Amino acid sequence: MHIMEGFLPSPWWQIWFLISAPFLAYGMYQLRQIYEERRETLPLLAVAGAFIFVLSSLKLPSVTGSCSHPTGTGLGAIVFGPFITSVLGLIVLIYQALFLAHGGLTTLGANVFSMGIAGPLLAYGIYRAGTKAGINPFVVVFLAASLADLFTYIITSLQLALAFPAEAGGIMTSFLAFGTVFAITQIPLAIIEGLIIALIFKYIIAVRPDLLVRLDVLSQTAVNRIREAIA
Repeated sequence: MHIMEGFLPSPWWQIWFLISAPFLAYGMYQLRQIYEERRETLPLLAVAGAFIFVLSSLKLPSVTGSCSHPTGTGLGAIVFGPFITSVLGLIVLIYQALFLAHGGLTTLGANVFSMGIAGPLLAYGIYRAGTKAGINPFVVVFLAASLADLFTYIITSLQLALAFPAEAGGIMTSFLAFGTVFAITQIPLAIIEGLIIALIFKYIIAVRPDLLVRLDVLSQTAVNRIREAIA
């Protein structure tokens, strides 16, 4: 991920800005609601944003024009939802583009969509579905975070394939080529990220479970059951 500055041709970099805009607008609306109605959760929101920044700054070369790294967005998506996480991703990506030469401004829309929108949407969906199905919450968090990481790179591969279709085989051939190169580094990174986020989630339950109840991440009954199990 982090498609570099100027790498995407027109009209693709403009298209991804347009696609990302509605998600960011709604995320800003939800963020204002958090600020006005649940201000006690703001420190946790800051931690989620910092977590995204730190993990997504650890880049490994993966393919020309991009790189491979953890995303860190699974935690924010599970706790605050995918739309607020998209805003956190936007802030992180702007800072990285301006001060770390990591990504770019013209490619910001594409990078926000893959890391800040697509991945978090999948993480949120997996977490909610797994919770309703009664699966162990730590297993669900692991799956949500790790699969969201992988999905981010699937979307990045698609973005690159759409912009640079192969002469022989077109978009699908290009998509498979980009995805294969990413998979070499991204699969182990996704597993590690899932484990880290599951441990952080366990820590939050141990020290501030009230915030998870307040944000409707877990019910009080579920928190009590989990704390008894890990005590």
